Amino acid sequence: MTSAHHELTSHPWFFCGIGGSGMLPLALILKGHGAQVAGSDRSRDQGRTPEKFAWLESLGFDLHPQDGSGITGAEQTLVASAAVEDTVPEVVRAKEFGCPRMSRAELLATLFNAAPFGVAIGGTSGKSTVTGMTGWIMTHAGRDPTIMNGAVMKNFASPDAPFASARVGEGEVFVSEVDESDGSIALYRPKVAVLGNVSLDHKSLEELRQLFGDFLTRADVSAINLDDAETAALAPHAKALVTFGITSPDAQIGATEVFEGPTSLTATVLDRRDGSSHALALKVPGRHNLYNALAAIAAANAAGVAVADAVAGLGSFVGLARRFDIVGTSPSGVTVIDDFGHNPDKVSATLATLKAHPGRVIAFFQPHGYGPLKQMGRELAQVLATRLGPDDMTILCDPVYFGGTVDRSEGSERIVRLIEADGGKAEYLPSREDCAARIAEIAKPGDRVVVMGARDDTLTVFAKDLLARL
Repeated sequence: MTSAHHELTSHPWFFCGIGGSGMLPLALILKGHGAQVAGSDRSRDQGRTPEKFAWLESLGFDLHPQDGSGITGAEQTLVASAAVEDTVPEVVRAKEFGCPRMSRAELLATLFNAAPFGVAIGGTSGKSTVTGMTGWIMTHAGRDPTIMNGAVMKNFASPDAPFASARVGEGEVFVSEVDESDGSIALYRPKVAVLGNVSLDHKSLEELRQLFGDFLTRADVSAINLDDAETAALAPHAKALVTFGITSPDAQIGATEVFEGPTSLTATVLDRRDGSSHALALKVPGRHNLYNALAAIAAANAAGVAVADAVAGLGSFVGLARRFDIVGTSPSGVTVIDDFGHNPDKVSATLATLKAHPGRVIAFFQPHGYGPLKQMGRELAQVLATRLGPDDMTILCDPVYFGGTVDRSEGSERIVRLIEADGGKAEYLPSREDCAARIAEIAKPGDRVVVMGARDDTLTVFAKDLLARL
């Protein structure tokens, strides 16, 4: 353990929202390094996903109600996302005691920068999958990495570690996704920077070019996607490059002979630097996953893993929970897929993967909030209307609402109107339970039902229950 790590583990920590997808892996990593970690979560108090919190307690995390009782002294560091209101009891108590406070992003960057060899995965979409793939390659290559991911990596999940969104390793390598949406990408000092794509999500293109350009400047080696025009234009910022792409003839690592199956993909990976070719067989479908695989191969290669070894490692990568996660096929022949798609880019990639193969698609969508729905509703409706065919159907329930003061006057009904205006078919049923009944009523053999949405762990339970009903 480095002295920087010792500094991090020598005092107690308290996580406000410890069950969150960004918080949980950080708590696991700190605990794995020997720190004392406590926390609270509104979901736990409301009785949601009790098995997750029972698992955390079994690992020795000290969990409290979100009433401030867990904050006991000035030596604790409070970890709370920037969005947490000052009225939350933990924040009030921490202020009274004078506890230091860190955001999730600051803590992650501190852990990352304390590691001897950091590999940072950036870009607008695909980060979690590339992080999972790169981490799995590194594990397969014997580098024993620490991995920080926002999603559960099925390769590392087991009955006693069901929520494996992090892996704590003894090696020098720390693989992490880094977020541009809050600007925190500026905090990282990676040895290897990976940039998959640059497209509008939370910030203007000018801001993104600045953030991602600086990100490449700080790394020793950058792995970049030459097929993405915005990303390729940032290449001059890099000190050294490993490039990848499918259509670009200049990409050092490329792919030909691509064959897409309904649940898999095969291709030949070319290393144009030495003329070698390697057979890649992925257990995850979709062209976007071929890009993710090339990004991971380039990242691992930039970190010293041979291309042949990286390609071999990916053969046993089984994907991430809620990323085109096939829940199963009912006896009547209806397949249910659980997916994290929640913005136009991700929903588009998921639907494209489904539409590459025959069969009707029933897309169930639960928006991840009223705010985001207002912001990107038009683009989302356009994707759902144009990516799906005349026989396909979109079904929306009300957006997720966990309390707060957000304006709830315009919700999912507006999206249905927009989808219909764009020539698509859609229905709105306020309750999720009614949506399930409606899907069970209309589903026919050969249909694929995709359950989409973010920020709500119970969607996976919903998808499993839906499969049981079919």
